[in-house]
Amino acid sequence: MTLTIENLSMRFDLPNGTAVQALKDVSLSLNDGELLSVLGPSGCGKTTLLNIVAGFLAPTEGRVALNGETVTGPAPERGMVFQKGALFEWMNVRQNVDFGPRMKGMPKAERDAITDHLLETVGLQDFKEKAVYELSGGMQQRVALARCLANDPEIILMDEPLGALDALTREKMQGLVLKLWKETGKTVILITHSVEEALLLGERLLVMAPRPGRIHREYTLPFADSAVNADLRAVKKQPEFGERREEILSMIWEMEEEIMGRSETAA
Repeated sequence: MTLTIENLSMRFDLPNGTAVQALKDVSLSLNDGELLSVLGPSGCGKTTLLNIVAGFLAPTEGRVALNGETVTGPAPERGMVFQKGALFEWMNVRQNVDFGPRMKGMPKAERDAITDHLLETVGLQDFKEKAVYELSGGMQQRVALARCLANDPEIILMDEPLGALDALTREKMQGLVLKLWKETGKTVILITHSVEEALLLGERLLVMAPRPGRIHREYTLPFADSAVNADLRAVKKQPEFGERREEILSMIWEMEEEIMGRSETAA
């Protein structure tokens, strides 16, 4: 699997005749099994980039290609996990996870085997008959992950999937994301506002700069690999982790101050 983003730009034209340049000349490539985290201040185009890769938006310029084929819309090989699970409230847990394979016409026995395996993997085997509204936020996100994996996508796109969770649940879910990444070998792009989360989960990490959104800096990091079978808090206490965190926090803080300065000047 190869995902290629070539000279991608996105401009939103507004009704008043002005325009917002959300992305400008973004290029990168991602190979099979890589875990990429994307970080940056508000307005840097992180979610716009993810939505273009998902096929929800068509870029103004450039293209996204998966295995050489230009992305022109949503497709099963690109699975999406949203900030809130976007689950079907009228279905129980099993039916949510089973939805994709069922729509493909997969035989019931095969669907059931896939669903049972995934629910066991995410620790929800005992909750398969529960209604979605009976689950906590963390459990709902586990259902969303299982539902995404049930379609066997080549690449998993995650838009702030842990952002709404409390600190303890978020850390547990970070461990689950790493576990699923290693066990499935899937390629993952994770959007987050948390520097710590981006460092922990990103085998590669992009820091984006805003107005227009562009890649400011890229890091190759050891923490995701080392955290798969380790205590996450111990990994976060490593001196190198702390140094990178402070470096990136300072970088983003400077960007935020620059944005605020521009806003005040414009006012």
